[in-house]
Amino acid sequence: MMDLMVHLDGSAEDEVRLAHARTVIASIGAPSVTRLIGLFTNALPEFATVMPIEAGAAAVSVVADIEDQVRREGDNIEKALNERLAGYGVPYEVRRLEARPAGLARLAARQARWADLFIATCPYRGDAEQDWGDLVEAVLTESGRGVLLAPPGAHAPEKFDRVLIGWRDCRQATRAVAEAMPLIASARQTDIVYAFTKEDEATDRSAEDLAAHLRRQVSQSAGQVAIHPVKLDAGVATEALLDESERLGSNLMVMGGYGQSRWLEWFMGGTTRDVITQTDRALLLAH
Repeated sequence: MMDLMVHLDGSAEDEVRLAHARTVIASIGAPSVTRLIGLFTNALPEFATVMPIEAGAAAVSVVADIEDQVRREGDNIEKALNERLAGYGVPYEVRRLEARPAGLARLAARQARWADLFIATCPYRGDAEQDWGDLVEAVLTESGRGVLLAPPGAHAPEKFDRVLIGWRDCRQATRAVAEAMPLIASARQTDIVYAFTKEDEATDRSAEDLAAHLRRQVSQSAGQVAIHPVKLDAGVATEALLDESERLGSNLMVMGGYGQSRWLEWFMGGTTRDVITQTDRALLLAH
């Protein structure tokens, strides 16, 4: 049984995330052995954003009333989500998390540990109703599971049949490939894009080793594996990965998430964050 966990929040992006979950199910061809878990995050209001602290007892009453309203709205959303998932033809469950925004990220990461893949929306972009960047980072770095991110409003392909692996010889990239193996094994084409510098050229043969490993894994299927080396003159991999994804017609990108400190990437930029904010196709990350 494969457990797919999908982040839901009652917004229009729920349908985008669920459509990508259906694509995963269709790609691996396992609707009869797939369980769909909708993780509904119902964020309670932060006290300080609702009423100034100096308002005293009156503020407590106001916050309590607002929380009751949020919970009632959450009841309606949860009911609608159950009705929606019931029509998917697979075993399903809606799990509801209700907490302040700061606590939801940690709770979601704990829940994701019991799933095979977590599906969410690409954060940091400003084109979704709500940015769940803290939640996505927590799941990615603390759950030990892969995260499949869908760009806001993106159309989900029928299948993930053309996979691009953004390869680096590092633990995070290896983890991402392992998490994506059910999709890689069922794809008709897997392209390993290896962006290298002049210093890497003479010593790094890891892309060839990865290709050989994948060819053994998909030898019983029609899937093909190819390597696409891209030499970096300026040492920036983001543009190379996105350009190759477009050129090759990939509909799923796979890469390691936050190879250096994620806080350093936050302040200075980095391939992970840049790809998340710029990609127009699904992205599978692991840390």
